[in-house]
Amino acid sequence: MSALICGSFAFDNIMVFQDRFKNHILPDKIHILNVSFLVPEMRREFGGCAGNIAYNLKMIGGEPLPMATVGEDFAPYAAWMDELGIRRDCVTEVAGSLTAQAFITTDLDDNQITAFHPGAMSHSAHNAVSAAGPVKLGIIAPDGRDGMLAHAEQMQAAGIPFIFDPGQGMPMFDGDDLTRFVDAATWVTVNDYESELMTERTGLAPEALAERVEACIVTRGAEGSYIYTGGERIEVPAARPAAIKDPTGCGDAYRAGLLYGLMHDLPWETTGRIASLLGAIKIEHAGTQNHRVTRAEFAARYAREFGTALDW
Repeated sequence: MSALICGSFAFDNIMVFQDRFKNHILPDKIHILNVSFLVPEMRREFGGCAGNIAYNLKMIGGEPLPMATVGEDFAPYAAWMDELGIRRDCVTEVAGSLTAQAFITTDLDDNQITAFHPGAMSHSAHNAVSAAGPVKLGIIAPDGRDGMLAHAEQMQAAGIPFIFDPGQGMPMFDGDDLTRFVDAATWVTVNDYESELMTERTGLAPEALAERVEACIVTRGAEGSYIYTGGERIEVPAARPAAIKDPTGCGDAYRAGLLYGLMHDLPWETTGRIASLLGAIKIEHAGTQNHRVTRAEFAARYAREFGTALDW
């Protein structure tokens, strides 16, 4: 059966400014800021949490079913999904809108200026979980606020176990909202910074969150991750990337690994390592959907990295 992935699709427009922002922004003139940056380098990438998670899950043999709202400009992304064999049953085009867009300009010091247009993502509540048909489990990833709330309620009502992944959507919710998400979810996953925000807003540390769900997963970048479950904390080592090219989308890759392990009832130790390795493979490539690996290659690298065969 499929994993229902509720989240966003987006185009990431990535530009490189061959200088430093600080050389062109006068601190004493911020109140009348009017600057323009020449960006000879630009690339457009397929992105969005639902798209990235679906891509990684499909790559290792899972069956993703993304649910999202997109704009009238989605055709190139749709063709990419068709090429990959990722279903579009629950991807809804919103007339008169654009697909969500991020415009990211990076300077030579790796400082970034980003503008984000939510576009069709703001209409995500128009999709209903019931339209997905039978699914084994799901994930609520960052999306439009109303859509995240509605889809969590609908999954809970339908008895679909799901991961709550607030991610960059966390600023949209207060402590009461987040607590309701947690109480509806089966699992919660956050990075270490988001974990601190979650604790600050809900009063629930990871150990306390884990008492309200089956597991709370906290990723820690190069330090690996913790999985709090059954009154214990499982330490998952970080997989070692061959090179560090671009961390964007590593969290989505990790979450795809979680979904795969949960779909196949794998032990948490194995599930966490699959997720960790997917994140490492992603970081070795620029863009969120430009990495490739076959199941055989993945299993061989897993064995080299963790010293044990992958039984999946």
